[in-house]
Amino acid sequence: MPDGIEAVRDGAHGQPFAVLGCHPGPDSSTRIVRAFFPEARSVEALVGSGPDVRPVALDETAVPGLFAGLIRTVMSRPDYRLRVTWASGLVEELDDPYALPPRLGALDLHLLAEGNHHQAYEVLGAHPGQHFGRVGTAFAVWAPNATRVSVVGEFNRWDGRRHVMRLRPECGVWEIFLPGVGPGAVYKYEIRTAGGQLLLKADPCARWSEVPPATASRVWADARFEWSDRNWLAGRAARQSREQPLSIYEVHAGSWQRAADGSWPSYRELAERLVPYVAELGFTHIELLPISEHPFAGSWGYQPSGLFAPTARCGTPDDFRYLVDRCHQAGIGVLLDWVPGHFPDDAHGLARFDGTCLFEHEDERQGRHRDWGTLIYNYGRREVANFLISNALYWLKEYHLDGLRIDAVASMLYLDYSRTAGDWVPNVHGDNRNLEAVDFLRRLNVTVHGECPGVLMIAEESTSWPLVSRPPEDGGLGFGYKWNMGWMNDSLRYFGRDPIHRRHHHSDLTFGQLYAFSENFVLPISHDEVVHGKGSLLGKMPGDRWQQLAQVRLALAWQFCHPGKKLLFMGCEFAQIAEWDHDKALDWHLLESPDHAGVRRLVVDLNRHYRDLAALHELDCEADGFTWLSCDDADHNVVVFLRRGHGTGFVVVACNFSPVVHHHYRVGVPEPGEYREILNTDAREYGGSGIGNLGRVAAEHQPLHGQSFSLPLTLPPLAAVVLASPGLAPVCRDG
Repeated sequence: MPDGIEAVRDGAHGQPFAVLGCHPGPDSSTRIVRAFFPEARSVEALVGSGPDVRPVALDETAVPGLFAGLIRTVMSRPDYRLRVTWASGLVEELDDPYALPPRLGALDLHLLAEGNHHQAYEVLGAHPGQHFGRVGTAFAVWAPNATRVSVVGEFNRWDGRRHVMRLRPECGVWEIFLPGVGPGAVYKYEIRTAGGQLLLKADPCARWSEVPPATASRVWADARFEWSDRNWLAGRAARQSREQPLSIYEVHAGSWQRAADGSWPSYRELAERLVPYVAELGFTHIELLPISEHPFAGSWGYQPSGLFAPTARCGTPDDFRYLVDRCHQAGIGVLLDWVPGHFPDDAHGLARFDGTCLFEHEDERQGRHRDWGTLIYNYGRREVANFLISNALYWLKEYHLDGLRIDAVASMLYLDYSRTAGDWVPNVHGDNRNLEAVDFLRRLNVTVHGECPGVLMIAEESTSWPLVSRPPEDGGLGFGYKWNMGWMNDSLRYFGRDPIHRRHHHSDLTFGQLYAFSENFVLPISHDEVVHGKGSLLGKMPGDRWQQLAQVRLALAWQFCHPGKKLLFMGCEFAQIAEWDHDKALDWHLLESPDHAGVRRLVVDLNRHYRDLAALHELDCEADGFTWLSCDDADHNVVVFLRRGHGTGFVVVACNFSPVVHHHYRVGVPEPGEYREILNTDAREYGGSGIGNLGRVAAEHQPLHGQSFSLPLTLPPLAAVVLASPGLAPVCRDG
């Protein structure tokens, strides 16, 4: 008997391929076959195939469960199967995984070790297919410090001694091909640590999982889905350029609507309901809160445990592909919230994956978020950085997503993020910049833009870190856009004040223009602003219900007319009254009210004007597209500004943040002629009082605000008025 046979019996052998399977016999015409089947009554080797098959009994050795015997063959890799008779009397015919050679090639091993395998998802995880004529599934997992790794599932009675994997020491990856294991199989990895502890882990690269609260991975077979979005992808880069409109509807898949039994809707149900709804509203994109598999629904997906698996709460990976495909057919892009900043410490997840801090830092001053209790990736470890970059590319390539919104970038950039003195480790220069995270983000963006041209990379970054949306070669991080948290905080703080006090806080409206073009900004009214006691958008507004609704309409117009791309969380489009609750559907019955239906109608018109008028989107990120006409009338709570694009014509936006009607309010404009009132948030069809400018206003030759002409306007209470200059024409769009 070879050395270590007792270790095979005990599930402690780290290289069972050296013992099990087919090995040279005592002479050149024989081979010895060894197989380990605890609880088996007998085992036979079925040599050959078809009518020529020869059964050869394998004898049980002194080690219970280990069977061995000689077969006569001159082939170094003979064709045989195993027939196992279990103690229960059940008889199974099985292919021997230990008779098969490795699957991973030298190039894969080299790239994985180098941390430069951008398609690592093609080799790690579970991949059903064929290997040397056998049909089954190839498994591979990175666990370099483990002493033994096994695949376990119903196919081996969850016995970690049965299918111990082969270590590829070049890169610390364990692999095995299991014949007979196919799509849908539930599995985990049983990992024996250097200290002898047994861990049961889900697959970090699993493409599908059990429905939570179950935590096992499932084998998924890709390449089944037939896409119908070729035209969309061909035109995506042009459609998503900086000069095009970008209006995002942010959605939590589990609470937009609910199924009849109160469960999450399926991806296919969302495709049938959400897609036409968003198309009718006129948004250009849907942004989904994280759908990577996550054990705790209350994290909203921001504590993912299965980065490669769309949550099984809504269906299969192909069901999610169907949702994306339907969006593209409707002319809607799909963005996904992506979370490379932290991960939960659930026992089945990445935490101390092989008994060591493999994905995270050992030192909790670097490796754990104090606020969230989650773990921080070790961005300086090449395999970890490659894991994350590979995951980003996986979503973009395999699911045809149009971009990623990267969560909590500020927490990645600063070593002292939300930490007290003494609770963080300075970098080599002695300051608080996380240089490894900076390098990772730059590499991420360069790689994504290189391999997926035209996709959007959007940073949720809440500090004044410079050049977030500038190229790495210019010292930037390489994102396409950055959320404008300053605009959001200033605007919502201003709206939350009683109008009688707003005159003392006028700078909340104007300060943002000092930095509005320092980055490519997205203006977010996101899920974070309508939860945890912050109140809904409607609930933030002072006054009676009419005033609250009027101010919601004003806030939406302020957002859509202000420079910057747009993001609006679901429910805000019809002035949801209650705070967002991830366990409940939105209050759709509110649309039965003309006032709430009016807010929704306004959003449709805002999106239409934003898309159709180059003046409102073409120079969203350029200072040339914006001019203050009046920014210092704090006493009247009024601001007026001009938006223009590259062509002729412009729009004038006048916002009255007071509950008082301002008659004959004069505003300077640069051109003579008749100005059309193209939008008035106080219009009756939106639920307003109907005060306005009768559709048109003629400019008078009366200089004001540094302009040669002026308009005598009626400014409705708590409302915005948008006027088109003479000759302004909508954008001509194909289709």
